Order: sequence, then structure tokens, then C-alpha cells
Amino acid sequence: MSQVLFDDEPFDHTVPVAIVGGGAAGLCAALAAREAGVEPVVFERDSLPQGSTALSAGLIPAPCTAAQRAAGIADSVELFARDIQAKAHGEADAVVLQAVAEGAGPAIDWLTERHGLAFTVITDFSYPGHSARRMHGLASRAGAELIDRLRAAAEATGIELVTDAHVTALVATPEGRVRGLVVSRPDGAKERIGCDALVLACNGYGGNRALVATHIPALKDALYFGHPGNQGDAVLWGQALGAEMKHMGGHQGHGSVAHPHGILISWAVIMEGGFQVNAEGRRFWNEAQGYSEAALAVLDQPGGIAFDIFDARIAGIARQFEDFRRAEAAGAVLQAESSDELARRLNMDPQVIRATLESVADLKRRGGTDHAGRDWSGVPQLESPYQAVRVTGALFHTQGGLAVDRRARVLRPDGTPLPNLLAAGGAAVGVSGPDASGYLSGNGLLTAVVLGRIAGGEAARQVL
Repeated sequence: MSQVLFDDEPFDHTVPVAIVGGGAAGLCAALAAREAGVEPVVFERDSLPQGSTALSAGLIPAPCTAAQRAAGIADSVELFARDIQAKAHGEADAVVLQAVAEGAGPAIDWLTERHGLAFTVITDFSYPGHSARRMHGLASRAGAELIDRLRAAAEATGIELVTDAHVTALVATPEGRVRGLVVSRPDGAKERIGCDALVLACNGYGGNRALVATHIPALKDALYFGHPGNQGDAVLWGQALGAEMKHMGGHQGHGSVAHPHGILISWAVIMEGGFQVNAEGRRFWNEAQGYSEAALAVLDQPGGIAFDIFDARIAGIARQFEDFRRAEAAGAVLQAESSDELARRLNMDPQVIRATLESVADLKRRGGTDHAGRDWSGVPQLESPYQAVRVTGALFHTQGGLAVDRRARVLRPDGTPLPNLLAAGGAAVGVSGPDASGYLSGNGLLTAVVLGRIAGGEAARQVL
């Protein structure tokens, strides 16, 4: 149980900057602190740092990068910020938004030039809500590669990464200054580690059913697709220290997780001309709104199940993602030469699925907008053989958390910062506003990488 101890007991040893969590946020914080001349120590509860980063597609949106320029893509910080705020219906935290919009491009170039992470831009399709093609990923387009490369960069710079180290408590003064932390080991041993500054990079509360039921009741029984260690430690510690919580209902869902395989299916299969149907073979919403909203849309269907319908051309685009290749290898992607065969394979009425396919084809021919508001103008037609994946909705990670300023310092309700506590990624409030519909593709890793870098630099500044 996460707790804060208000005592003056001694520590076994002390480090200048402690970082809780070895995901993208924690490792970027460590790299930034090390670069600033401080020796950080990362405490990771697992034997191998992975976290929610490894479960993601590993894509980070950023404007004005070297990779964008190489691809001939025009973009700007202002346009990026407008896109984030538009998706969040004007409710994104303005201070955090400005910090991450300005810091995203430099962070990508920093990881590329300083640490050898060879980011390239996805140029063959656009993610919903982005006015420019700015999604950056590594070769495999998988979060597992991103976390592996970040870990390798940390090791190459001599950063101490302590694994199998579950931080179960913070030690603080009554005024809210963090003195250190308590680390529990698999064998039951406990260590008290003092620190001069602390960075919380232990994500949000998606793995804590009680907190999800409180803040996101519609998803309290949904599949959780994040790391089980995301138990809300940062939120619980922050509350005990008097920190402000913000946008606690904000989250990223996803309505395209292959079921029962549990493999993420890229939303490219939808945005390139595919669509979703329920178990009856009928479309039920405007899929172009985004994959985060899709979680609830899909879960509202009979059995909480839907089917992604697309074709071989779209499958070819989706194969750039390792997850999609895994789904094909697992047999999650079905193929049919005709609408009747598709209906048979999906156990649907052939007349219904045929009518759905014909309706979408007609909308594409006319460049029309359907009853749900999806604009089909300029969208290529589907051609047989058709492809289909049985999917469900899931909670990926929470977007609400500790209120922070542009230096990633954790704030009290009166706006003053706690003395030496910083937060990044899912531990801090994101830029998606208070609900799922505000999530713009990539917002999670955006705040992990950019706020992580900011937090690490600020922690170093505080202790030097």
C-alpha cells in the first residue's frame, strides 16, 4: 500500500536525484539529469524496465523535427498546440500544453542526435486530429523497441538503474519536502534511500480498479491494456503531500484490441478507409473521431465486441507495425474473397454485411458524409479480398494526475510548488482534458518523453 511516512529516521544511503519508474518518462528524466551533471538513480519495480511504454505503439508526435524536414513536412509548434487543444475541446491544461508543444521537437532531435534513437515520421497515413504528419517512431513502430533503446542509452551514459525495486513509501517532512523513499525487494527486504529531489515517473492509476471505478466508472470492468504496476502510487503520494489533482477522469482508451488475442490493431486500418461493425454487421458510430473514444463505443455494443473491416491494401500499410504482424501470425486477421464469405466467417447475416459494404462504397463514390458525421470524401474504396479482426475496447492509461507547472514541479491547490517533487508522464496531468474524447494520438508518450526530460533537468538544477 502506497504511503507517506512523516518521520526523521535515518537512511541507509542517499542519492541526489531519485526517479521512481523506468519507463519512457523515467529514463528520459534520468538522461536529462545525467546530462546536467547529476548522478540520478532510477528505481524500477520490475526485473526489466518496460512499463506501459512497451505495450504502446511507441509513437511520439512532434513538430519541426529533423525527421519532418527530411520528409518535406511543414509543421509548427502553434499548429501542434492548436490540434491538441482542439481535440481536448479547449480543456487541456494550458501550462502543460505549452511546455510539451514547445519541447516535443527538441526532445525528439535530442534523443536522435545525442542518444542514437533513429526516429522517422509515419508518412503513409494521418492520425485523426493531427493537421500534419508528425508521428515519430523507431523502425519496428513498437513501444518495446523504444523502451529497449532508451534503456540502452541510459546504460551507455552510466545511469544507475535499480531493478526489482518496488518503491512502497515516501518519507517526507510535514511541510511536504520529500526526504527519501522506502524500497521493497522481492525477498521482503526493505531499504530507506534518501534523496535531494524526487521525480515521479510511475504512470497513472489504470491498474487500480478502485480508482478507475471512482474516476472512470464507465470503464471499471473494461479490459486494462496497461502495465499492472500502474496502481496510482503517484496520485496517492501526492494526495498525502497536499498536491492538487487535475482532470482525473482523463484517459486513453482504445477500441481496436484483437479479442481474445489481446493484440493492438493499428487505427490505420480505419483511417485508411476501413470501418467498424457490431456483431450484427452494422456500423454504429463515426470511427474518424479517434481510437480513444472507440473504447466506449465498442464496449456499448452487444457483448462489448466489434469487427474492424478493411482490405489487403490497408493491411499492407498496417504491416509496418509489429503488433499487426503479430496479430496476423496469431490468426486474428481473417480474410474473405467476397461479402458472403466475410459474413460466413464472422457469423453474420450476409444481407446485412453486404448492405453495409455497399453503403460505405456509395458514400466513398459520392464523397458523402454519413449519418454519424464521418466524411468519406477522397477515401479509397475497399477491394476484395476483405480483411476483418474481432476487437474489443480497453483502457490503456489514465491522463489525469498531479498538477504540474512548466518545469514539471508538482503543485499545491494554491499554485505553489512542493519543494522538491516533480512528475512526468502518467503521474502528471496530461493534455487531454477530463475525458477520453480529448485524447489526441500520441498524447501519452508526448508527456512521458517531454515532461520526463524537463523533470530530469529541473531536478538536477535543484540539487546543484
